[in-house]
Amino acid sequence: MPAATATPSSPSSPTGSTTTTGSTTTTGPSTPPTRGEAGLAADLRLAVMRLRRRLAAERQPGNDHSLTAMAVLAGLLRHGELTVGDLAARERVQPPSMTRTVTALEAEGLVARRPSETDGRQVLVALTAAGRETVLADRRRRDAWLAQRLGELTPDQRATLRAAAPILAALAEED
Repeated sequence: MPAATATPSSPSSPTGSTTTTGSTTTTGPSTPPTRGEAGLAADLRLAVMRLRRRLAAERQPGNDHSLTAMAVLAGLLRHGELTVGDLAARERVQPPSMTRTVTALEAEGLVARRPSETDGRQVLVALTAAGRETVLADRRRRDAWLAQRLGELTPDQRATLRAAAPILAALAEED
């Protein structure tokens, strides 16, 4: 297969460069080639996972709860009372695993269970005041760390992240 060659584009070409491979010529921007969608996916996965690990490390001192337990508390804060089955589905774990997590959180006074008023077979899990404070204290610490790091960026970098935040949130939404 012939090697690709790049030549400067003509002054009338708005795209920047022309690339010729064998008998095929393509015109494109004068930016370095990218690895395509797969490369973008790999770069985003790596960056998001590293940021997630870094945020997980910024825990409130004395908070020894698992990330799953903290996700349960945060989910209850965000969505209100939920059944164990709903919590399990949200966290993508099996109901028996979620039952163990809820039982441990209940023993610490962070959640409370009560029967559903509309379906006697269902039990609802609710956040207690102590559970709410645990989530909020943890969030404050992580938000402070991230705000400090964002403050180190340029205004253009922060604007880019501000524009990307809702897109990343949409990608993270459940299928």
